[in-house]
Amino acid sequence: MSHFNDEQEFEDWGPSKSQLKREAEILQKMGDELVDLSHSELEKIPLDEELAEAVELGRKLKPKKDESFRRHLQFIGRLMRSRDIEPIAEALSIIKNRHSTINARLHRLEQWRERLIVEGDEALNELMSQFHELDRQKLRQLIRNAKKERELNKPPAAFREIYQYLRGEIEDKL
Repeated sequence: MSHFNDEQEFEDWGPSKSQLKREAEILQKMGDELVDLSHSELEKIPLDEELAEAVELGRKLKPKKDESFRRHLQFIGRLMRSRDIEPIAEALSIIKNRHSTINARLHRLEQWRERLIVEGDEALNELMSQFHELDRQKLRQLIRNAKKERELNKPPAAFREIYQYLRGEIEDKL
């Protein structure tokens, strides 16, 4: 009987070299994401002093085509191997989701603006039923001006003003 058929021996070998490389790449990508964060976002990430200094140095080496930056990301990945990365990954996820949530809100505002211009009173009545605090008269005037701007191929001043008004009044309620 060959020792290669012994399943217990395979279990003792641990992760494959390929698996270790994949895990190292994931940590390097996470390090790259940390380097790309703003200072205020970086403060929300639970980093120990050594890792925080390495990320700060990475921010200074930032030209991504530079070989020193690539090696530094490898260093950050190596530092992260000896740490619990779950809190770091969780904090990064929260920051990413916040950005996508904000983008989704702004996209909904753009959709409302377009509907108001294209559909007119029907869309306005629907919007007013959801958000009673809006000024119907002001919106009607802005919609009318935006339609004129489109017809005459003028700069979209009223078009932008509708968006700004909606953003100021209902962005946080969407």
